[in-house]
Amino acid sequence: MTLNIENNRVWFITGASKGLGYAFTCAALKAGDKVVAVARTIDKLEKLKDMYRETLLPLNLDVTDRKAVFSTVEAAIEHFGRIDIVVNNAGIMTLGMVEELSEFDARKLMDTNFFGALWVCQAVMPYLRSQRSGHIIQITSIGAIISGPMSGIYSASKFALEGMSEALAKEAEHFGVKLTMVEPGGYWTDLYISMGYSNPLDSYETLREELAKQYSEGSADSDPSLAAEALMKLVDSDNPPLRLILGSVVYDLAMDTLETRMATWKKWEEVSRASEKAIPAPEGYSASKK
Repeated sequence: MTLNIENNRVWFITGASKGLGYAFTCAALKAGDKVVAVARTIDKLEKLKDMYRETLLPLNLDVTDRKAVFSTVEAAIEHFGRIDIVVNNAGIMTLGMVEELSEFDARKLMDTNFFGALWVCQAVMPYLRSQRSGHIIQITSIGAIISGPMSGIYSASKFALEGMSEALAKEAEHFGVKLTMVEPGGYWTDLYISMGYSNPLDSYETLREELAKQYSEGSADSDPSLAAEALMKLVDSDNPPLRLILGSVVYDLAMDTLETRMATWKKWEEVSRASEKAIPAPEGYSASKK
């Protein structure tokens, strides 16, 4: 990681007032770095500022407001002179069967989890391109690896984030800017307290009972400080990965999911290959119509 002229990095962290975002903020500050910590409410961050007056800049921001995102990034640059590490951590969760979620809830998930991160990326990229360095970290989810009952629309927002990020990683690399998608498992954060639920349909009651039984068998959730330790190792790496899984449960699930997909692809390989055979362009077809 390229350091700034004062030999400490400048972070821009969204959703920094609680959960993983707060843990990331504290870890960066303890490491001697500077942090622009943004969130909808910053009371907790203001208290933290008493300990880090010169290195912490708390700012109010709703990441769904594109204009506000751009002006906040400008304020961060004006205050600290640059940005080295961007952590798109702001996110919400609303659980419910795909059939149950309202349009409002579905759009709110996409606006925060996908579009919020997109606006931040668009706002910071001109500066990162100009300095030809930086590291964008997208906090996605286990839900970006595999989806399941109750999490369909939440996962859709995280799948969308990873699809965009994979392309951005290749675009940013041209300018010396790195990007990593961090896929965490369960951590004890305020997400469980603040998450919403759909209006349940009676038809899904038996499925809900099955899921409730599965969830009651135990918790694998961890202290957010462990995720922060992993993040600090990530940003200290000269060759960070495109994706980083956090947690043994998520790691095992990801490996099992990939193996299952590969087995299915191989089973249907003959059908897949038979469906493609190049032929001459149809009459009247030109490249300009592609």
